[in-house]
Amino acid sequence: MVESQEKVHETEVADEGNKQVVRERTSTSSTAETRLTLTNGIYFVLGVIEVLLLFRLLLKLLGANPASGFVNFVYNISGILSAPFRAIFSSATNNGDVTKGIFEPATLVAMIVYCVVAWGIVNLVHLNTRDDGLRGS
Repeated sequence: MVESQEKVHETEVADEGNKQVVRERTSTSSTAETRLTLTNGIYFVLGVIEVLLLFRLLLKLLGANPASGFVNFVYNISGILSAPFRAIFSSATNNGDVTKGIFEPATLVAMIVYCVVAWGIVNLVHLNTRDDGLRGS
């Protein structure tokens, strides 16, 4: 596997009394580090999306009051994320004494689809690495 590397070498010489001190700093940047950073960023964004959708799912199931600021915020943000999947299934409702719980399968489908999409993007990022390993240089 061939990694592209950019090396920076700096030398600093300081005269401290009669002694001469040499400090060296070397940094390396490689495509492996770039891929790792990109992978971590993708999984971070996925985590934020999944948490928002999970909050939506739970708040809807428990019949949370949409007039509440937090609940309204979660519904507005996660509504955008679950919108493409709303027409797939109908929502099931449960009327309680005080609350009305709603199970939205669209939210669950959205969570699964976003996981699969993130997994696919991460595999595309690492595809070049696997190809280099298979060639056996």
